[in-house]
Amino acid sequence: MLKSKLNVLTLKKDPLPTVVFHEPEDIELRSTTPLPKNRAPTGYKVAYLGKVTVSGSHFLSGCTESAVAGLWEGRARGDAPQADALLEIRPFQVRLRPLDERGGASVAAETHQVSRIAYCTADHGVSPAVFAWIYRRIDDDLTFRMDCHAVECASKVEAKRLAHAMMEAFRQTLQRMHSEGRISAPADAAPAPADG
Repeated sequence: MLKSKLNVLTLKKDPLPTVVFHEPEDIELRSTTPLPKNRAPTGYKVAYLGKVTVSGSHFLSGCTESAVAGLWEGRARGDAPQADALLEIRPFQVRLRPLDERGGASVAAETHQVSRIAYCTADHGVSPAVFAWIYRRIDDDLTFRMDCHAVECASKVEAKRLAHAMMEAFRQTLQRMHSEGRISAPADAAPAPADG
């Protein structure tokens, strides 16, 4: 009977965990199945148009138009080459990862804190497929400036999706900051920074 139970155990397809001893009282269980080492980052493939510093601290509809138009014209003139990138929008972070020649995402990424995004929009006169956001960057001397970043998406619908994803990330970030006591205003009182 013991032999038949052992046969049943050995026919099991899931790998058994490996026991790793660090100290006599510490035991760590680890799966023998190899973990994927380089998981492909998920996000939207975009063409990064660049960034430009904008003035002001209160942003209304249309406030990114001139910045986006300047970036668009600069790209058309060839001033700044278009850079393919992967844009990832998550609660607390927005990451812009450059893509290499093969379309693989770089490990290095430009990271923006969602709580510092003042405005975003997906409706521009130069192209309806452009998505832009205004980010408050703090310099080393503790002064700040507002940078307008712009990306060209595959379509107008994708640009709108990015605006809604940014709005949702902003909402989740504010709720989490409120629940952790980092801000005192209720999360639902602050407007989401999306237009379009």
